[in-house]
Amino acid sequence: MTDTTRDTIPDTAPPRHEIEAILRGQQGDPFRWLGMHHLDDGKGPVVVNVFAPDASEVTVLDAKGKEVAPLTKIDPEGFFHGVIPKKRKPFEYRLRCANRGGHSWELADPYMFGPVLGEMDEYLLAEGRHEELYRRLGAHPTTHGGVEGTTFALWAPNARRVSVVGHFNAWDGRRHAMRRRGATGLWELFVPGIGRGEIYKYEIVGAYGQLLPLKADPVGTYAEVPPQQASVVHGLPRHEWTDDGWIAARGRDQRAEPISIYEVHLASWRRGDGNEMLSYAELGRQLIDYVGEMGFTHVEFLPVTEHPFSGSWGYQPVGMFAPTSRFGSPEDFAAMVDSLHGAGIGVIVDWVPAHFPTDAHGLGQFDGTALYEHADPRQGFHKDWNTLIYNFGRREVANFLRASATYWLKEFHVDALRVDAVASMLYLDYSRNEGEWVPNQYGGRENLDAIEFLKGTNETVRAYVPGALSIAEESTAWPGVSSPVSEGGLGFDFKWNMGWMHDTLQYMSHDPIHRRYHHNEMTFGLVYAFSENFVLPLSHDEVVHGKGSMLGKMPGDRWQKFANLRAYYGFMWGHPGKKLLFMGSEFGQEKEWNHDQSLDWHLLQDHHHEGVRRFVRDLNALYRGEPALHQRDCRGDGFQWIEGGDDVNNVFSFVRYGEDGTKPVVVISNMAPVVRENFRFGVPQGGTWREALNSDGSDYGGSGVGNGGAIRALDDAMHGQPASVAVTLPPLATIFLVPE
Repeated sequence: MTDTTRDTIPDTAPPRHEIEAILRGQQGDPFRWLGMHHLDDGKGPVVVNVFAPDASEVTVLDAKGKEVAPLTKIDPEGFFHGVIPKKRKPFEYRLRCANRGGHSWELADPYMFGPVLGEMDEYLLAEGRHEELYRRLGAHPTTHGGVEGTTFALWAPNARRVSVVGHFNAWDGRRHAMRRRGATGLWELFVPGIGRGEIYKYEIVGAYGQLLPLKADPVGTYAEVPPQQASVVHGLPRHEWTDDGWIAARGRDQRAEPISIYEVHLASWRRGDGNEMLSYAELGRQLIDYVGEMGFTHVEFLPVTEHPFSGSWGYQPVGMFAPTSRFGSPEDFAAMVDSLHGAGIGVIVDWVPAHFPTDAHGLGQFDGTALYEHADPRQGFHKDWNTLIYNFGRREVANFLRASATYWLKEFHVDALRVDAVASMLYLDYSRNEGEWVPNQYGGRENLDAIEFLKGTNETVRAYVPGALSIAEESTAWPGVSSPVSEGGLGFDFKWNMGWMHDTLQYMSHDPIHRRYHHNEMTFGLVYAFSENFVLPLSHDEVVHGKGSMLGKMPGDRWQKFANLRAYYGFMWGHPGKKLLFMGSEFGQEKEWNHDQSLDWHLLQDHHHEGVRRFVRDLNALYRGEPALHQRDCRGDGFQWIEGGDDVNNVFSFVRYGEDGTKPVVVISNMAPVVRENFRFGVPQGGTWREALNSDGSDYGGSGVGNGGAIRALDDAMHGQPASVAVTLPPLATIFLVPE
């Protein structure tokens, strides 16, 4: 091999300005020059151009390793060129490189490989219908042209140059510049010789020639453990699933099934003795034991999508396709889901399409322009959360998010997505003052693009993953959130009932002596209880930011606080709607939730805390065992007031009915701290009744007042019911009666 100077470049080499563009990292079309090419429009000999800044010598080898020709270093920064005179058409080759220290190595030239994406990929992305784009974009270990390596692909339509960088190329963006695929803005490259575990980012020269901060892969499936920020080559999760029976059973109408959700923040549910976070495997084993014993039907995880700031609890995600590496690999997460299914426990994950953080390695200004977000801050920036808002009207962005939803449900067998902050998506003026928002084309406040995005996502989920659910956290009176798209709704399966949560917690916070003046706060939810398919949420949002714990919201002395909490949970489990309870609330956590430490499990040594836990366990057993408490959760014919207006006594009584109506359940809540003897009220049938559950039971830390033995109903009509019973109502308690 010989060196030349910049002034003696052969006529067969690329023009000087093209070489300079490669050396400066400004070449947006590297495949035009690098690699093997014909001269004279295919009539002349073959030439090879290589950029290898760490080499002093480069030699071309044939596929069998035989030396073909040395290349000439035509620029001291590492540009090599050579003519292969005896070759008239391209052939398979490798490169042997050596440095001045005598070290040599062989590699496959990334610029000898053809495209990895197809025309259909370009078409579907341009149309916004590439619903499984995660199979094509991102980083995927593969064999290409008989060579093992990794394909990289991403969307950056306004970039001038995109390169994949990592330790494998000394983070030098000049060395693995990617191929641009037409007008769709797709970039791709096959990098031979690297595989799973390799860390990488993208180096992008933006629309105006600026070098952007290194970017994580938007469709990366794995990431470094925060605070590190690089993506990790991994590909789709590889797990052999054993939950076929579980998945098949999801086809039932889940509105008629018992759904009792235990909401969990994985980093702080339980920790090790040294306050270290547990792994997916450890968490899975312990959750199966605990949740199974407690009788919850589902766990719901606060977002497990990769996020840089732990204090966001996952609600500011960067990796919409990557389970957080804090607890293990994607396979570890998949195994946890599989094991939960094997134990009969469903899995819901919080999914955040409403906004994303401004971290430099994330989606903001991804190609030097407002690509994923709106450029106008009146549309594209959340002041409350200091986050950016997706441009839902851009087909590719909506497609990216829909594909993320599909990914979690299909590839990880997740049973449902709880979609965060839907209200902030629906309204253009959400948390904005006059003049701080842009009306829609009709002058209204509705975000028409977000509406279509949500509808499209729910329809896509239903088509691609039958049996999976979508649940909206939506806090307004937007009509038809859980109605089918075909009927003008948004297409969710369920909606969180934030109004019920707010009103009933407000009622419970009052001293019982004042509750008679707030009686409607407990009853108003029944005015609209069947307008949507509701989940009753007592979530993490109610135990942070100075709101205190669930126990701390209750009035009175210590005994009354626990009694109020148990009575409230009894009212909730009797009330129409699916149930959700945040971790720790099931045993009366005393402090606000702290995401940096474990729950206070030692409290279970106290009989009051253990009593609340036992009561929630038994509530779940009753709820699951009595069809009347869940089959008609979403139908008005499943509920009937006995007496909803007894504000003088602070008493609420109602009946729940199952599908056949033959075994009703009567629920009575006495929200006053007094025992009410011989309290008579109507019941839907005569005969013998029994007390199935009583929140004042001594096993739960209560006073033990109740109704042991048979309760005989008289044929005396009352409260519009054909019969009536007389019972003892315990203080600050909820009881459940069932007919024998």
